[in-house]
Amino acid sequence: MSATLPLAATVALVGNPNCGKTALFNLLTGARQKVANYAGVTVERKEGNARLADGRVVTIMDLPGAYGLTPVTADEAVTHDVVMGLRTDERRPDVIIAVVDATNLRMNLRLVLQLLAMDRPVVVALNMMDVARARGLQIDVAQLSRELGAPVVETIAIRNSLWLRWSRNPSGNGREALLAAAQVALDVHGPVPRAPDAHTAAAPDSQARVAEPPADLQALQTRVKQILAVAVPNSSSIHRFNHGIDAIVMHPVGGLVLLAGLLFFVFQAVFAWANVPMDLIKESMAWVGNWVTAHMADGMLRSLLVDGIVAGVGSVLVFLPQILILFFFILILEESGYLPRAAFLLDTWMGRVGLSGRAFIPLLSSFACAIPGIMATRTIPHARDRLATIMIAPLMTCSARLPLYALLIGAFIPARNVGPFNLQGLTLFGLYVAGVLSAVSVAWVLKRTWMKTSYQPLMLELPPYRVPNLNNLLLGLWQRATIFLTRVGTIIFSLMVVLWFLSTFPSPPDGATGPAIQYSLAGMIGRALEVVFAPIGFNWQISIALVPGMAAREVAVGALGTVYALSATGGETAQALSPLLAQTWSLATAYSLLAWYVFAPQCLSTLAVVKRETNSWRYPLIMAGYLFGLAYLASFITYRIALALTA
Repeated sequence: MSATLPLAATVALVGNPNCGKTALFNLLTGARQKVANYAGVTVERKEGNARLADGRVVTIMDLPGAYGLTPVTADEAVTHDVVMGLRTDERRPDVIIAVVDATNLRMNLRLVLQLLAMDRPVVVALNMMDVARARGLQIDVAQLSRELGAPVVETIAIRNSLWLRWSRNPSGNGREALLAAAQVALDVHGPVPRAPDAHTAAAPDSQARVAEPPADLQALQTRVKQILAVAVPNSSSIHRFNHGIDAIVMHPVGGLVLLAGLLFFVFQAVFAWANVPMDLIKESMAWVGNWVTAHMADGMLRSLLVDGIVAGVGSVLVFLPQILILFFFILILEESGYLPRAAFLLDTWMGRVGLSGRAFIPLLSSFACAIPGIMATRTIPHARDRLATIMIAPLMTCSARLPLYALLIGAFIPARNVGPFNLQGLTLFGLYVAGVLSAVSVAWVLKRTWMKTSYQPLMLELPPYRVPNLNNLLLGLWQRATIFLTRVGTIIFSLMVVLWFLSTFPSPPDGATGPAIQYSLAGMIGRALEVVFAPIGFNWQISIALVPGMAAREVAVGALGTVYALSATGGETAQALSPLLAQTWSLATAYSLLAWYVFAPQCLSTLAVVKRETNSWRYPLIMAGYLFGLAYLASFITYRIALALTA
């Protein structure tokens, strides 16, 4: 049936990173996609639909950002291959919308000229026109269109005034005009001829039909200057950057102090700001558990609901505020344009361990989760540099570790101030620093043994400073909350049910004197694993919790609550588990477990992403092996030193 239906026309959005391409994609399709202010965040093509004025539905592709059609990174290679029709698994676009940043035409028009040289239907979307006007740029749109020989449409993908941002009136954003220009291009040029099977068309034939665009950057830049002199006569007198701010932010000494201060403030806020919402969640989960206990008779089902599901899931859910606070600051740094400057600032220091400053963003993304951090390494041109960054990304302290860190810090670190600082926040900051130092150390070893490469200075365009967009911040936080709650409601929920079952069956034999869990399947597994982990201070309860923690790190907290067989609610579990651990664990055991999770082998989903990105099982197996070895060694040393100091 599908063979008789006409294929929808395809429109590809192509542009430099930071030109607002993904925001324009959202505007055209209504899709809700993350928009970030750094090259490399959009690493995969996105697809949506838009309806033209004549009723036709076209497919809109959001291709990865590219500075030109001579690919340097994996992102640019994908964009190049799709535009040139070289991919057998992707349709060649019928119309190209070249998205340009109106405030940075000198950089963006080079790619436009390369696209136009292909003799393909191209529509230019002059994006961020509101910002360009606010800065005093005088762009003659009609003259620019004549110079390029292509239609030019003004667009405002993100509205910057509060009134326009919240207004339901879509006029003035250029959406309808851009779709109308795309419709004209389709009507004039028609669709790209398709092979009988577009997905199996031979790449060599496609390549023969398309002429490579000119790659002479000097000639391109000369032509860009000629166009700007006619269409934007005052472009040379308008400054894109605030050099006064950059003099402070990018100072080789002061900039590093500022960066350290920002990160320190973030980790203080994670503890200081989260107390009230965490207490509300604890009280809510306590009410749920008490209500179930009061309205159900004692039995297996009530035990499953209260001791397994509410206790396990609730003890993880309570840490949602801390995770959202961490992501709030990361999103602000992305939106403001600060992250690329931090990358430049750290380029020299990262070069000393053999990494490029371009690795900074993937590594910083790994603080949230190693999976998007590993995917963001596609922006690193050199294959060995990319692989080295992938191998150390899991050492950055991801947000999934935060629940366990918060639990142990709350149990063993007193909640008091050290001068103006919170001691618990200082401890958390120290754990993050330990992760960074370990990643740097591993990178230093890798780059001098296994993955030797010469240092390559970072070359990256700096975006202008921008006020973070409220819609993007709220959308980013909503997406993170949704991801976390989905994990709580699926993976963690399922594992807590399984763990409750293993902790409950079989029943204790007649005359048994110990806790029932000791005679269960979970108890048997824990006793067997305890032989391996006893030298680093782990008891059988911890050993059990490590197993489901391989699926999702957050599960370790809920697993501990279930394993200890607390007959309390999820919120009370989070409250009761801390003092229980403080009473039953030694300080050396607590520090040993913290050291373990600084290096602990990654969750299975991360290893699966490493396999996909490297196209080999070799590297995820090497990663799991060396992380397990480092975790065991660090825990052993920490445990022995702590025992000696507390003896």
